[in-house]
Amino acid sequence: MIDRQFRISDYMHNLLKMKIKILQIFLLAWFLLSSCSQGVQVTPSIIPEITSTLPDPQILTTRMPDSSLTAKQYLNAWMQNDFLTMYSMLSSKSKEKINLEQFTKQYLNVMNEMALKDFDYSLNQTSKSAAESSIPFRVTYRSSLIGDIQRDLEMQLENENGAWRIVWDPSIIMPELVNENSIRMEYDIPIREAIYDRNGDLLAGQTEATAIGLYPDYVNLDEDGGLIGLISRLTGIKSTIIRSLIENSLPGSYLPIGEVESSQDPRGLGVLSDYGAVASSPYNSRFYPGGGIAPHLVGYVSAIQQDEINEMRRSGYRGDERIGRDGIERWGNSTLAGKIGGTLYVLDKEDKPVSQIGSVASMPGQKIYSTIDRDFQKGVQQAINGFNGAIVILEKDTGRVLAIASSPKFNSNAYEFENPNWQSLLSEISTNPNNPQFNRATLGQYPLGSVFKVITMAAALESGLYKPDTIYECGYIFDELPGFPRYDWTYDRFQNDGRTKPSGSLTLVNGLIRSCNPYFWHIGLDLFNQGLTETISDMARGFGLGSPTGIEVVDEEPGKVPDPQSQVDAINSAIGQGDLLVTPLQVANFMAALGNGGTLFRPQAIEKIVSTNDQTTYKFQPEVKGKLPISSTTLKTIQEGMIGVVSSEKPEGTAYRVFNGLDIPVAAKTGTATWGSGLPHSWFAGYTLAGQPNRPDIAIAVIAENAGEGSEIAAPIFRRIVELYFYGDPKKLYRWEASVDVTKTPTPLPTESPTPLP
Repeated sequence: MIDRQFRISDYMHNLLKMKIKILQIFLLAWFLLSSCSQGVQVTPSIIPEITSTLPDPQILTTRMPDSSLTAKQYLNAWMQNDFLTMYSMLSSKSKEKINLEQFTKQYLNVMNEMALKDFDYSLNQTSKSAAESSIPFRVTYRSSLIGDIQRDLEMQLENENGAWRIVWDPSIIMPELVNENSIRMEYDIPIREAIYDRNGDLLAGQTEATAIGLYPDYVNLDEDGGLIGLISRLTGIKSTIIRSLIENSLPGSYLPIGEVESSQDPRGLGVLSDYGAVASSPYNSRFYPGGGIAPHLVGYVSAIQQDEINEMRRSGYRGDERIGRDGIERWGNSTLAGKIGGTLYVLDKEDKPVSQIGSVASMPGQKIYSTIDRDFQKGVQQAINGFNGAIVILEKDTGRVLAIASSPKFNSNAYEFENPNWQSLLSEISTNPNNPQFNRATLGQYPLGSVFKVITMAAALESGLYKPDTIYECGYIFDELPGFPRYDWTYDRFQNDGRTKPSGSLTLVNGLIRSCNPYFWHIGLDLFNQGLTETISDMARGFGLGSPTGIEVVDEEPGKVPDPQSQVDAINSAIGQGDLLVTPLQVANFMAALGNGGTLFRPQAIEKIVSTNDQTTYKFQPEVKGKLPISSTTLKTIQEGMIGVVSSEKPEGTAYRVFNGLDIPVAAKTGTATWGSGLPHSWFAGYTLAGQPNRPDIAIAVIAENAGEGSEIAAPIFRRIVELYFYGDPKKLYRWEASVDVTKTPTPLPTESPTPLP
């Protein structure tokens, strides 16, 4: 609190002393008279002087209120953007001249135009009287754009009812703000640079584009086949999908189809505009070909929102720019956007420049090249279209992200309001219950199911209690835990077909090949009972589970690796169930390590960064994150089992039928993970062993949410990825396809999951 001070004049002080003296004389006379009336002999004595309890005026003068404390409180409130407190400290006359809203706006305008990041101050010697005070102070403003601005200022205060109040005018902010002057930043904003794939094909860039849409009521599907074919050729969307969209559209609706680069086919766009049912509208903005290739990785830009404007202005933005919101666009925002330049001017009341406070030149942005291949990525996205799920493909020996898909995808062009289709596209995204913006590849956390058995196998071998040829009788039922019977997948299959037999006597390697649940339940229970309660969970952490991989471009979740607290926990975790959670990226990463000899690389999605003068300022280098905590013998044993999963030799692998005829060697593992109600998640993960000099081997993880068994859904998708990568196009249809990317029974909406035939 600010101490209250009192000033007492000499006159008042002397008057007080005189009154005290009179009181002393009166008391002495009264004492003498009383004594005489009683015949008492009075002995003269010294009457003690009665002193005032009020402090000495000189002392009071030194305790006057310190106006510098008020000044500090005011400036500190400004540092906290506490404009209400600042305004409450103004003098009454100042408040009559400016209200709180105007006061706040004045400060915000100055701070925004200055791009004020923060400031500090120091007070100088105060000059004051009983009623007024003048406090010189020096302030250093730190602008995000033009650097430090130092000014010597003076704050006037006046005493109102014993409290100091600020006599406010704009010059308390800057001395230039007199006579209705203002300040304004003139910006020099460089063009946002482009994002490319590893081959230099565009993934995002500023360009002329054309939005294409249809009015379905005016389309005759029997007669307008040429129109649909033309739209298909321009957009790359299959004619069957366009027809399906038209058939299922609402009466009177507008149907956004897509956006294309205007330079792609000017003649075709010209023909398209002749159709009355078509709306083709050109615009210029940040553009994402194909509606966004790898949209979760590349990201998107959007306008600065109203609730962000003050923060962004003070960070050096003008306020009408587009900023990166996700993926590479967000991660590399400053790299792509370059450095904004600006000049801060003082303007008179007619908005004419009168002086310049400071200036800084702009710097151009840099191009970013990702590690993905655009055409391969498009094929990967299509490979999982119709499912909720994800695919991650890593270069096995480096950690390069060659493709990463989360399904359903979203159209990155939906966030640019210059795009005439933006409202319809954004509505589709926001109303889609499958949450297309959610990156299932890095943020999705799932039980891993039987893919986890490679980790349980590693723990068993490293414990010394098991060998590759340790025999176990794999029957329909696991009854080693009384009261908790468990049933193998062969039992469930037998209930359906009446002919599937139990796997019988299996070595540990064969147990992995046949994915025998009882064998791995036995391992989990055995290790737990022998006091090795954390052996499997520690091995999982050694494989990189339970912690982020370190990918630089997108957000990721760490997953969860709990230590079992009971025998039930132990058997559940041994087959990747219970509370265990993983991301598809983590699975692809440890699969790459199994295939490359045990090295865990940090997944990376940036190939290089190139300046405007074609100088490479960053270049990809593999980064080792760790090693699998297993011996070379254990690694070789696991690899043998994973190769057997896709082999037709006895015992038959759980995925051998899917890979029959594929001449690219593969090692992999199926997974079928129970999760809540409905069908289980379908997993398939592994790596290739082609050894081609110009085509590096890859690791792949596929998950299709609530889609069924891993061998039925995820394994065929895995095979298609291998075919796309090594052959360039699919060689074998899915069981649910009539032709590539066309289901046997077309669904009403292309986003619905296809149903494979039994």
